[in-house]
Amino acid sequence: MVGPIVPYVRDASFPVRSAWYTAPRRLLDYLLMYVQEGEMIARVEGRGYRFRAGDFCLIQPGELHTLEGPTNTITPYVHLDVFYNPVRERSFVVRSGMVDVSGLDEFMQPRLDEATGIVVPTRFVPLSPAQFRDTMLKAIGIWQRRDFLGQLESHYLATGLVLSVLQSYSRGRSDSPDQPEFLNWITSFMSLHLSEPLSVSDMATRAGLSASRFSQVFRNRFGRPPHQFLLHLRIQRAQDLLHHTSLTMREISDQCGFSDVHHFAKTFKRLSGQTPGSYRRTNQPSDRVAPGR
Repeated sequence: MVGPIVPYVRDASFPVRSAWYTAPRRLLDYLLMYVQEGEMIARVEGRGYRFRAGDFCLIQPGELHTLEGPTNTITPYVHLDVFYNPVRERSFVVRSGMVDVSGLDEFMQPRLDEATGIVVPTRFVPLSPAQFRDTMLKAIGIWQRRDFLGQLESHYLATGLVLSVLQSYSRGRSDSPDQPEFLNWITSFMSLHLSEPLSVSDMATRAGLSASRFSQVFRNRFGRPPHQFLLHLRIQRAQDLLHHTSLTMREISDQCGFSDVHHFAKTFKRLSGQTPGSYRRTNQPSDRVAPGR
């Protein structure tokens, strides 16, 4: 039987690291991470994710995963139990490389989808990202004081974090798809993740809807299907980069989420009427910014 939701912070820190790697492992608890600086690559149950500054990551109990920081990173994290377990103080953070957790069932936390029916993806986006980030960083700092009041307050703040995550992905939340403001967040979400292969399914999961229902609600709200809207955002970003930077076509293609330069050039011409090179020549400013500046 699943216990009540009583978050318990087991470990929390602000690691500042050069290139690093965590070998395959399965956790007994939850790992909540925030990429404050740099990039992080996670492989969870065979699926790869690339996180950039400002992204949040959730590794759930029992998930086979690896973590890697290919650059210098600051990745604040919290290891926590979400559900009450009377033996939680004897549990521990699974070390890098430990895959076999059989025989440790008494410590294994249930997954969120199993216990609550709410599906939260590995890369999750809180309804209020800045507020979530600030609460998470505060909880880590307070927990590190290692005193009684600090522990108590960190557990309290963790409760707010868990509530925020569940509210963000609960189908029963108060914002209804029929309300005009339901998808106000989606354009910002798309803009922040243009370099990634966003799918309608990914966005639908984030909205707590089926893919077909999400597409219908999106089209009613914005006047075009989500994949077309996203494609136009990619082209607008490409036009901005062509106009204001000296980035190569390959670099622009990558930053705008195209699979290769050929696909980028073909799509750009189809939607804008010009090739990327022609657009750059006819819109060249005098103060173009070089890469890396």
